Amino acid sequence: MPSITSVRGRIVFNSRGSKTIEIDVTSDNKFMGRACAPSGASVGKLEAQSFPENKAEKALAAFNANSKKFVGLKAEDMKTLYDVLRSIDNTDNYSKIGGSVAYALSIAAVDSAAKALNVPLFKLLKPDKLYKFPFPLGNILGGGAHAGPGTPDIQEILACPVGAKSIMEALEMNFKLHSETRKVIESIDKRFTYGRGDEGAWAPNVNNDQALEIVEEAVKNCGYVLGKDMAIGIDFASSSFWNEKKQVYDYARQGLKRDTGEQIEFANKLMRDYKLVYAEDAVHEGDFESMAVLTKKNPKTLVTGDDMLVTNAGKVREAVSYGACSGAILKVNQAGSLYDAMMFAQECRKNNIKIITSHRSGESVDSHISHIAIATGSKMLKSGVLGGERVAKLNELVRMSEYDLIEGMAELSPA
Repeated sequence: MPSITSVRGRIVFNSRGSKTIEIDVTSDNKFMGRACAPSGASVGKLEAQSFPENKAEKALAAFNANSKKFVGLKAEDMKTLYDVLRSIDNTDNYSKIGGSVAYALSIAAVDSAAKALNVPLFKLLKPDKLYKFPFPLGNILGGGAHAGPGTPDIQEILACPVGAKSIMEALEMNFKLHSETRKVIESIDKRFTYGRGDEGAWAPNVNNDQALEIVEEAVKNCGYVLGKDMAIGIDFASSSFWNEKKQVYDYARQGLKRDTGEQIEFANKLMRDYKLVYAEDAVHEGDFESMAVLTKKNPKTLVTGDDMLVTNAGKVREAVSYGACSGAILKVNQAGSLYDAMMFAQECRKNNIKIITSHRSGESVDSHISHIAIATGSKMLKSGVLGGERVAKLNELVRMSEYDLIEGMAELSPA
């Protein structure tokens, strides 16, 4: 088995121009794996901390001070690497060495091992006889933390090509809908400047209701049947507009406030009216009771926790105790290391919670999450639509279609 012979870290920049950590891991003196840590704009309270004291330089210094401890480890042994990381940093959120280091190091190591063993990364992560493609979940129109004032409060309206029979068809359908959505926006706003948010979604000056109507019209204009050929998903990112003091959801951009009961009613209505296949963070991250109500009421929708679960196995167990969440976002950098994330995936599978592997708004051109999605049996890969850092993940899915090991698309039913 390949052994780590050298490691090297550096500060680079993500898609938002923010500093981040990139690490190279070389095995057997010649097989180099590389990974760059992403970062989010909408961040859960319990996520791994990217950098000590919020400084990339501190993370790099902590890594350099401990780098020799990783030399000699088996590159594919996620658990041993995790144990060494934890011997350096035993905090809940990697605040000493930084979640960015845990992410980049753990993924670069398995990337190096896959190259040394001449196997695709997904097969190294989970040896199996047959794999399925996740449906690409693409951000079509958005607002919230990913776009500026004047855009919707709702963070993402997403496309999921549920009628696609192949990954190539699925991607083409998402690209087509994204393009048609721009045309619909132009038809109602002649001065639309083609503004897009962090993840490539159109960011028009419209309210939440108008945004959904625009995407629904674009689906019809493409010749798709809503819910049959093309389904819509929503990332509410509700924690971002939850006012803890006043106990209301403050849709400030639309000038509306909703209490908890009204928020549940609002989310239920959207799931029903738009036949949503996916609804993420429809209530704030601490409200497991309301999430359970939504999960029970909407068995055909993947009622998904992101900020609520933060890629943490313990949070999955808490959600299960309430009957909350039929879907769970997997973001490796929320957890820290790849081992943390794989344990989270194992807990989700054990409890029949469907996995959606996701990018972050601040991304790199790495495509590892495409392999992680396959390896974890993810039903969807949330990776945007346009932008080089987004398309990198999608193109990797196309390349992966050349493997005979992957057959068809995932089964989407939440049940």
